[in-house]
Amino acid sequence: MSFIDQATISVEGGKGGNGCCSFRREKYIPFGGPDGGAGGKGGDVFLFVDHNLNTLGQFRYQKIFAAKKGQQGGSSQKTGANGADITIHVPPGTIVKDAATEHLLYDLTEIGQTVCVAKGGPGGRGNMSFKTSTNRAPRETTLGEFGESKSLSLELKLLADAGFVGLPNAGKSSLLANMSSARPKIANYPFTTLEPMLGVVDLSPMRQIVMADIPGLIEGAHQGHGLGLDFLKHISRCQVLVHVVDVSSMADVPAEQAIDMIERELGSFDESLLKKPRLMVWNKVDLLTDEERERLPEGICISAVTGFGVKELTARLEEVTRSE
Repeated sequence: MSFIDQATISVEGGKGGNGCCSFRREKYIPFGGPDGGAGGKGGDVFLFVDHNLNTLGQFRYQKIFAAKKGQQGGSSQKTGANGADITIHVPPGTIVKDAATEHLLYDLTEIGQTVCVAKGGPGGRGNMSFKTSTNRAPRETTLGEFGESKSLSLELKLLADAGFVGLPNAGKSSLLANMSSARPKIANYPFTTLEPMLGVVDLSPMRQIVMADIPGLIEGAHQGHGLGLDFLKHISRCQVLVHVVDVSSMADVPAEQAIDMIERELGSFDESLLKKPRLMVWNKVDLLTDEERERLPEGICISAVTGFGVKELTARLEEVTRSE
């Protein structure tokens, strides 16, 4: 599976450079005195929110990130060079926790947001800084300090304006492909979608929203059954939920039962999901008779394959998301 939404990494700030012990020795200056400079500061480790990323897959192979150490101080009062910082790029929606305590450190949702997760150690003092009126020739120096070292747990919750929810084979992927340029895998078997897919939907010439196709949920998803537990969390950031229901006679589960099942799973995972704005979408109506369509409850009738009703759904999405 190429989609990675959890990772654990180790970050370490650079060690500070050691202070220098040196004395000024020049011709005609017999009492030059101490001139050892301080060590340079160790580099910091930063996290940067990059809009070009949508998974944590880059941490599959690289898990340790260490900034450069500071350089040792020099003679002639020269301060050592600071260690180079290191910047780690993460996708929007990344949650950063302390891996040991599970304490939430950062919730990175803004593009371009930068946070320091491990500070470099300060440089040591050179003997020049120990000179006093009573100690004219000090030989004391201090070592540079070690930088911060942490183990971080990264978890991605996708940022999307609206998210498709429903049972497997309800037609969510087909609908996303119809409404956007996304090309999710579409086939006639359960769990065709194994990872969340994002698509940009044009609501109007001046307005777009991001749609998320969440893998199909089954009964017990909130307990880890199927793929639901791994991906239910991505729904929590969506402004609007689009509940796609297969109302054809070929549906694996009757529509009413499918609605109840999804409601239970959403509520069991997080009751706040039931309070989000919801659009009920009856899919595959092209397989129904006119009489069967008339008996459908209130909602938006569509056919993700033929495109019937998609414009109405787009208009409703623009209305609902604009009010949020």
